[in-house]
Amino acid sequence: MKKLALSLTLMMAIVASYAQTTREIEDINEDNSWLKLGLNLGVPVADLGDYSSFALGLDVAAQFMRTDNYGIGVVSGYTKYFAKSDVVGAQDFGAIPLGLMFRYYPQPSGFFVGTDLGYTFLTGDIASDGGFYIRPQVGYHNYDWNIFAFYNQVFTSAPSFDIQTIGVAATYNIRFK
Repeated sequence: MKKLALSLTLMMAIVASYAQTTREIEDINEDNSWLKLGLNLGVPVADLGDYSSFALGLDVAAQFMRTDNYGIGVVSGYTKYFAKSDVVGAQDFGAIPLGLMFRYYPQPSGFFVGTDLGYTFLTGDIASDGGFYIRPQVGYHNYDWNIFAFYNQVFTSAPSFDIQTIGVAATYNIRFK
């Protein structure tokens, strides 16, 4: 997993270095920056899949297009993991990520790749308070929407309790003015 994180980070750095026109943060306008609001639905995998049946969450992000193809920003949200009813002692819990987002958009509309990196705070009566997370994603985007598949992993201090989820999400772009 560490190799995947390193590869994605390296890919984003290479893409950024080939960018021709960069914007400064004070150049924020409705054409290059927006708030993303959306929903995600995931299936817990690995050990977590034995205790949780599905995850449902809200995503929120602020994105700035540093170039025409490369976006950066901050992300957060909330995801609730629902316990399996047939597992004794399993309880629902929540995850609140706080991180940075990196996106590469080859065209103004179409395919995109990206990742979120940061820290996830865990809520509820569970074995850990949180940990570093990575959320690589691939999907489709247009002027208003992003629809994507993702893999999310939270690396906790109790490795037997790492949170791994595969899912889909959709976000709507609200333009800054």
